[in-house]
Formats: sequence, C-alpha cells, structure tokens
Amino acid sequence: MSGERAGRRPRAIRLGPRSVLALALTSAAGVAAFGWPLLADSTSGLAHSGDAPWLFAALLPLLLAVVLATIADTGLDAKAIAMLGVLAAAGAALRPLGAGTAGLEPMFFLMVLSGRVLGPGFGFVLGALSMFAAALLTGGVGPWMPFQMLSMGWVTMGAGLLPGAHTLRGRRELLLLAGYGAVSALLYGLVMNLHGWPYIAGLGSGISFVPGDPLTDNLARYLAYVLATSLGWDVPRAVLTVVLTLTLGGTVLRALRRATRRAAFEAPVGFEPPPVTPLPTTPAVGPPGSPAAGPPAPPRPPGR
Repeated sequence: MSGERAGRRPRAIRLGPRSVLALALTSAAGVAAFGWPLLADSTSGLAHSGDAPWLFAALLPLLLAVVLATIADTGLDAKAIAMLGVLAAAGAALRPLGAGTAGLEPMFFLMVLSGRVLGPGFGFVLGALSMFAAALLTGGVGPWMPFQMLSMGWVTMGAGLLPGAHTLRGRRELLLLAGYGAVSALLYGLVMNLHGWPYIAGLGSGISFVPGDPLTDNLARYLAYVLATSLGWDVPRAVLTVVLTLTLGGTVLRALRRATRRAAFEAPVGFEPPPVTPLPTTPAVGPPGSPAAGPPAPPRPPGR
C-alpha cells in the first residue's frame, strides 16, 4: 500500500531532529545576512557585494549539512537524489521564461507544489539548488545569488509546512496552495529588497536607508521603497503563481505524488539469499531381491 493511501505523506526528504537543527541554523544565518544592515551603525561598511561571497561560502556547507543530517535521521537514497536533480533542473529551466518580464516567474508555481508533496526538508534544498542552477543558466551570478537561494529555499520549505498534508485534496488544496503562492511571491520580493535597499543612501531621497537611524524609521522608509519600486514586479509574480496553480496544479500534484509513490522512498531495502533448488536424486540400483533394487517387476504376459 502506498504511503499516501496508508495515511502518510510520501516524502523524499523528511525532517528529523538533526534536519530541523540544520535548517534552523541555516535560516538563522540567512536572517542575520539579510537584516544586519538595519542594526548597524553609521560607520559600518555596508556592502552586500563584499559579504555575499562569504555568505555563499557558508551557505553551501549548510545545505550539505541539511542533506547529511537527513541521511543520518531517515536515510537518503539515489532515487531521492535523482528526484532532487530533476526538479531542480526543471525549476532552473522555468526561470528564464519570465526573467526580466515584469516579475513573471513561473518557477514559483513548481517550487510551491514540489514542497507541498515532498516535504519541507526536500523543499528547502530544492529551492536553493534550483535558484543556484538558474543563476548559472541565465548568467545571473552576482552578490544577490546567495540571498536568492535562501529566499527560494524558505518559499519551498514553507509549502511543505502547510497544514492538511494527509487530508486536504482537490479544489480546497489548490486554493490553499494558490493563496500561499501569492503570499510567498510577495514576501520573496519584500525580503529580496533588503539586499540592495540599504545601499541607496547616496540618493538622498525620503525612501533611502539612513545608517544609524532608529529601526522603526528605517522600516517606514523601507515600506515606502517597496511600494514605490518593487510592487509592480511582486504583484504580477503573485498573480501568475495563482493562475498556474489553479489551472495546472491538480495535474502537477498528481504527477509528483505518483512519481513519489513509485519511487517508494520510504520502503525498506533488504537482500535475501536466492532459493536453493534441490538436485534430482537417482534411485539406487542393487542386486535382484535386495531392498535397493525395489519390488520385482510384474510378469510379462505371453506374446508380448
């Protein structure tokens, strides 16, 4: 019986104690990387172009730690690695379709559905690797890349943490995923703006970051900056995610769940010795009348 029919959601990468710890450490590092300029004083050198290589160098071992922790907790076989590679490649291939076009990014749709089916641990690694592969594919490698990897990892992980994983199906599930996709698409833009906004202070406008000012004042300027600059990109991204989820989501969810069931990630693997076929026995032959010769043959009728 499949994991889904038995009441358990099939997952390629499940969360165990070590996985939770690794994800918490990775997310804490990401929050610190995004938010530290807001708490820095006016004499700090604020430049993500300088600290991004260090964040990227720290992010890759942390992603590896998530995978290794999952192996230690629940096991991770070649089928899960293959699924991870296929979905990451698909997500990377979808990104160029909307790159630079009013924020239309169809990869959000696939990341949300993949995280829903395959769980938060798989989702975080998948989101980060998909954005990394997309950056290599489109030539978008820059100081923003590690921040994109973290943000997409959070988006996909959040989809795996949505409620109703075992019971919610059909139209209600699609509505839940569409709503989450819209909110996460908006939050992605909100978080990613922190990458560059603190460094437009030289513009001297009312929406610029002012190093050393109170946090509340800078947050008010930040919200004004988001409304004035990025909302025109974030809203189309959210709308496209909702439309794709409601129109294609059911088909994609069924395909992902079918692939996960057939892969049987959680099925225990064991090896049994081959069955031993006994060799045919040859009846013993002895002198007439002996027990080994068997009973005497019946007399042959005359003329035969």
